[in-house]
Amino acid sequence: MKRSWLFIVFLFFCLHSKAQFHELGSFLGGGNYIGDIGASYFVYPENPAFGLVYKWNRTTRYSLRANAIIMNIEKSDYSPTDFARFNRRYRFKNQIMEFSLGGEVNYHDFNLHGNEKMIAPYLFLGVGFVRYNLFYHENKTLENIEYGKGIDITLPAIVGVKVNVSPFFVLGLELGVRYTLTDNLDGSAPVTEDNLINDLKFGNLQNNDWYVFTGLTISFTFGDLPCYCKE
Repeated sequence: MKRSWLFIVFLFFCLHSKAQFHELGSFLGGGNYIGDIGASYFVYPENPAFGLVYKWNRTTRYSLRANAIIMNIEKSDYSPTDFARFNRRYRFKNQIMEFSLGGEVNYHDFNLHGNEKMIAPYLFLGVGFVRYNLFYHENKTLENIEYGKGIDITLPAIVGVKVNVSPFFVLGLELGVRYTLTDNLDGSAPVTEDNLINDLKFGNLQNNDWYVFTGLTISFTFGDLPCYCKE
């Protein structure tokens, strides 16, 4: 699955065009984590999230995109949807910082220099890394004990729709799912110095953590006026 994902991402990079037009903006919204603590709603933007978005529009259909997003997660087992977790009473706070790069494709031409207002659905696939706090749950007091920082690979997939408010501004609404190569955003799989199984682990150890961002992107366009020429 990871090989197929990377192939699709690099395919975007190899598209040939002379056009160079840029967007720089911000992401404002919320997010939620899906793992071994608390309810597992797929889309539930309960934690504020914000970040920066950069796009290099190579054609009216394809763009190279970079994201930098930060979110503070706060989650607890005090949820009536799962009484087993409710009785366990775990809770945690964590901060995740994501940096990702990939390709964005519009489902039809989206010419930023036209006077006509356009709406375009789009899809983004990429690869990146997520930085987060490492901690474990102390069994007796249920206290979170931090012991360092962790960095792991994340695979983002984003769907959204955008509109050119003016020749200089683009507004978008998007939903982005992130699959991570870690099961430890919630402290459910703390590592030991010898990397052995320990009694501090809990939950489904065969299923990695996910997180989801939902929100708005507001970007400012700049750069040379491109000529989208067919060769």
